[in-house]
Amino acid sequence: MPDRSVAVFLSVTVWLAACSRHPATSGPPPLEVQVVEAVRRDVPIYREWVGTLDGFVNADIKPQVTGYVRRQLYQDGTFVRKGDVLFIIDPRNTWDAAAFARADLQRNEAMLNKARLDVARDRELIAAQAITQQQLDNDLAAEREAEASVAASQANVRQATLTHSFTQVISWIDGVAGLAQVQVGNLVTPATVMTSVSQVDPIKVQFSISESEYLASVRGEHWAEPGRPGAPPLELVLQDGSVHSHRGTVFALNRQFSAQTGTMTVQGSFPNPGNVLRPGQFAKVRAAVETRKDALLVPVKALNELQGNYLVGVVDSEGKFELRPVKTSAQVGAMAFIDQGLNPGDKVVVSFIARLKPGVPVRAKAAESLQTGSAVSAREGP
Repeated sequence: MPDRSVAVFLSVTVWLAACSRHPATSGPPPLEVQVVEAVRRDVPIYREWVGTLDGFVNADIKPQVTGYVRRQLYQDGTFVRKGDVLFIIDPRNTWDAAAFARADLQRNEAMLNKARLDVARDRELIAAQAITQQQLDNDLAAEREAEASVAASQANVRQATLTHSFTQVISWIDGVAGLAQVQVGNLVTPATVMTSVSQVDPIKVQFSISESEYLASVRGEHWAEPGRPGAPPLELVLQDGSVHSHRGTVFALNRQFSAQTGTMTVQGSFPNPGNVLRPGQFAKVRAAVETRKDALLVPVKALNELQGNYLVGVVDSEGKFELRPVKTSAQVGAMAFIDQGLNPGDKVVVSFIARLKPGVPVRAKAAESLQTGSAVSAREGP
């Protein structure tokens, strides 16, 4: 019995000792973070300005005669051709004036014919010494006066005919005609604007640049110089965020800066098939004002500001998280230029940075859908 008691006691002791030992537990797995590689590339830097669209040519349609509007021959807001008749003004007054001028011409032509007959008769009579030289001289003067009267009457006929043609008010350019400012039955004068016609293909955009931007253009890409071969094109961003499908060019640069604003006016031209763009619209104009060569880029979201300085999280070669101070000079879209502190190929962390401490192991995963393409706009600082 004593041996059996000792055996049971030993068995219970071993079992209790076994129960008192806990298996060693492993630490938490490394946190998964999203990373992108710092890359070098040539980056076009864009600038944007607010521009106003305007017709390439805008023609106010005014009558050149006074009268009552009898007809409107175009539909408001439609495309018209050069020479199309837009309005007809009552032609009766001008028609009578043209008829009077033609009658006056006929009378003066008859007087000229008589004067020529008198001169011819006088030449025969003076040869026979039947009249004096004074008579011939008088008839020659009368002939010259009749010729002048005919010439003046011919000019009056042309002027009266032209004035009569002005009762048909035409468009002087191809373009989109605006809403009529007069109605049938209104009395119009040469000061009356009846409507306006704008050439909108191509269409003009006007915007202003600062003196520093102008100087940068002269010394850099020359984008603001009209007709410069190889100059970067202009792009037009509309109010809904869409980009006009056709690129434009600078065609005019003002001769001076504005003393009030310190800016210079630039005019660009854009193809506008279908007359989609219209005068009066506002749009953003952008151009690649320079190209930064071999720039090192990281996403802006990877930057962490601390008392005016910037830090970037990086996964080192041992798979551990570390913070590096960096210097950045500008932002381009969703990317930032890194001037100092990183090397090409460094794995830059773009997620969970606030939850990480330097030296902790992490598991890097390539980030998705980060903008690394061409630039949209640039500004100083991130």
